[in-house]
Amino acid sequence: MRNVRMAIAASLLALMPSIGFAATGFEGVWNVKDSAGKPFQITLSPDGTAKATRAEGMTGTWSQEGDSAVIKWTTGWTTKITKEGDHYSKTAYAKGQSPDSSPKNSSSAEKAQ
Repeated sequence: MRNVRMAIAASLLALMPSIGFAATGFEGVWNVKDSAGKPFQITLSPDGTAKATRAEGMTGTWSQEGDSAVIKWTTGWTTKITKEGDHYSKTAYAKGQSPDSSPKNSSSAEKAQ
């Protein structure tokens, strides 16, 4: 019975990336700036949830898409944190705006933790 449980656990661990869990490279706390240049933090959790230290209490979900962590906020906005060579950038898109268009806001992004 122990071997069966271990086999099931190993199978579930192997499936985890394919069932929507966020990639570990982006997990953690990121220092970014809003459109007014005010600093705030975005936390990307291993379970795919996201939160920001903003007065409006931003929460959402995130997933890795290529070299970017794409965050879908409950406000309708989308934020991307993208690896560009040896640094990261943050871009933000308004509700209804395509992430393929010019962002409403951009700043550098630095991993704090």
